[in-house]
Amino acid sequence: MWNPYQQLSGTQRRLLGFGSLGVVLLAWGLLTGLGVVRPARLPAPWAVGSAFLRLAWDPEKGESPLLDHTLMSLTRIVVAGVLVVVIGLPIGILMGASPRINAVLSPLVDPFRSAPVVSLLPILVIWLGIGETMKVAFLFLGAVVFLIPMVRDAIVSVPEAHWISARDLGATPWETIWHAVVPIAKPRIADAITVSVSIMWTYITVAEYVNAQVGLGALIQNARRFSAMDQVLVGIAVIIALALVTHAAMRALKKRLYPWEVEV
Repeated sequence: MWNPYQQLSGTQRRLLGFGSLGVVLLAWGLLTGLGVVRPARLPAPWAVGSAFLRLAWDPEKGESPLLDHTLMSLTRIVVAGVLVVVIGLPIGILMGASPRINAVLSPLVDPFRSAPVVSLLPILVIWLGIGETMKVAFLFLGAVVFLIPMVRDAIVSVPEAHWISARDLGATPWETIWHAVVPIAKPRIADAITVSVSIMWTYITVAEYVNAQVGLGALIQNARRFSAMDQVLVGIAVIIALALVTHAAMRALKKRLYPWEVEV
């Protein structure tokens, strides 16, 4: 049991994972069913399920409010994610490839990994207004400050032997970076992108806090105003589910692209 190097089969992992989830749901049901916790504070699982069905389809309007909120949040994540990769990936590679560039940019990037990015929200509202640009910019900033250092570290962690071998074969310094160093670092870069996307899901409710009419964050905020805790939990559950699905999909893509990597 106490062996950090033991590899569990997929079936074992799934059984243990679903087992722990079942225990949590059982405890939740007992606490609410026996009246230990008031419904206003923690609705019962079946109440949350009922709220999910109501939000998933409104027969009077013939539409799905939950789907509209989900698609809007997903769109914001996709747009911000593309910007994070397009802008953050080259900067991280340049910082990893050049100690001078790293020395110049590190003081501008590294501190924000520990600083609360949420504190920048008022500044973004003043600069960019309360529209979509502000929301996407906030998600972008929240993720790119993690992607850039992780990409840089992925480049730096490549053994120097690869650099020396490519240079001995006559490659220029930049050719060595692009054709010898970056390919070795790609699996760790893929991990960095996965982490950055996951971070954006943690910030989506904050991004949609200001003047958002549609989005999972807006759904949660509106439900909170009316003390509809069942709908609040539906919004939170959908965000968690989407984050897990996104993470699993990106992990599966990485495994397909880089099958030699050991799965942890």
